[in-house]
Amino acid sequence: MAGGSALAFDQGSLIKPIDGPLTLVFIPKVIHPWYEVVKAGAQAAADEFAKEGIEVDVRWDEPPQADVADHNRRIETNIGRHPDGLAVSCLDPSTNVQLLQEAVDAGINVITFDTYCSDDFHFVGHKNDAQDGADLAAFLAEKIGDKGKVGILAGSLTAANHAARVQGFKDEMAKHPNIDIVFEQPDDDSLEKAVSLTENALQANPDLVGIFGSNASNPIGAARAVDNAGLTDQVTIVGMDDLPETLQFIEDGVIAGVKAQRQWEIGYWAVKYLVAMNQNHTVPMEHATGSQILTKDVLAQQ
Repeated sequence: MAGGSALAFDQGSLIKPIDGPLTLVFIPKVIHPWYEVVKAGAQAAADEFAKEGIEVDVRWDEPPQADVADHNRRIETNIGRHPDGLAVSCLDPSTNVQLLQEAVDAGINVITFDTYCSDDFHFVGHKNDAQDGADLAAFLAEKIGDKGKVGILAGSLTAANHAARVQGFKDEMAKHPNIDIVFEQPDDDSLEKAVSLTENALQANPDLVGIFGSNASNPIGAARAVDNAGLTDQVTIVGMDDLPETLQFIEDGVIAGVKAQRQWEIGYWAVKYLVAMNQNHTVPMEHATGSQILTKDVLAQQ
């Protein structure tokens, strides 16, 4: 037999070195305090890369309102700028998908975050939105003695995560025949609108006993309205996320509980993966960041 040397393939050679600054653009659904925690996580990841000698410039292009046309224009504009990475929180999946595919076709590294859009794109965030809505419905039902009138603040109608939470809430409430959903209104992720809608609902339904908020803004809006009306002991509020004002309302007994996402993790891992994609690493199609229920008792244990 003829002798010969074994061949070896250096898989490390597949990884590309970063030879200059990277620009990563994040486009959320709207300017909102919730995303400030995402930003903190993203910056923490960028700071870690800086210690390795990799410069990462994280830029945010934030629509002032949850407006589909404006959101899509920002995606289109940034495709033209061809950043090293584009992270998008989908506001309207039906139109966002086409634009995100255009970004991929243009050679841009794309990640979706916060709100799931399509299996065609990498996603960092929490997808069990319907279960969150169902969990909060069951929690609310227990708190109000499984009977009475409740209402829904539905968020932005085109936001898939808001819609899924509302549907999960309604599906669970269908199992509680003595609970009636007497109003369901979109607040467009506006805290001020959530206050106004709750005030109107309280006037129209003086015997209202519960409110479900499908995003981070509307539990606060509902809590402000209920607190101002002196109805804290009558109306039980549940909702999403853990903004500082939400946590204070939980401490004060105005909000009974929320399902909170880990949005710091969302920002952190989105940056980590976008840099990895620039280095030609493989990255997971989905990184689930999860959620947990927060109540006054849970907060007291922190």
